[in-house]
Amino acid sequence: MFTRIQTRACFYFAVAVFVSLLASSLRAQTVGATVSGTVADSSGSVIPNAQVTIRNTETGSVTTVTSNSQGFYVAPNLQPGDYEIRIAASGFATTQSRVKLEVGAQPLLNVSLQPGNVTQSVEVEDSPADVELASSQISEVVDAQTVRELPLNGRDWTQLAILQPGVAAVRTEKA
Repeated sequence: MFTRIQTRACFYFAVAVFVSLLASSLRAQTVGATVSGTVADSSGSVIPNAQVTIRNTETGSVTTVTSNSQGFYVAPNLQPGDYEIRIAASGFATTQSRVKLEVGAQPLLNVSLQPGNVTQSVEVEDSPADVELASSQISEVVDAQTVRELPLNGRDWTQLAILQPGVAAVRTEKA
């Protein structure tokens, strides 16, 4: 009934179907696990650039990933074992959790970070004013540059005296 060419065609078709089914089942094999999730604050707003550190407690190997602009992170190809996951972001308290990963596991770990303690220090340096402690004399020197650059009315040098602290202008009226 079948010719030799038809028999070969059927054989090659059957081999092709078998190979394609075998290839699709081989593609699904995995050797590790993938951890993913989102990082948000207590109000539900996503936190971009949060640092997610995943440490295998048995081997000590560390994988570090950063959340994207939507707060999403993914860490693929993790070997099976016990892991400690630490999530930190600027201005938020660090969160730590433990998870056991098995082959092919894909746990979704969504984390809500609480606001952390804000520590800020401002350092101001200033030198104290020179105070003459030996006498009650008040004096100040007006340097040459100040004399040249100040707009004095009529270049009256006595007007320089009122630039100093504790000096009051004396007005006299000419009749």
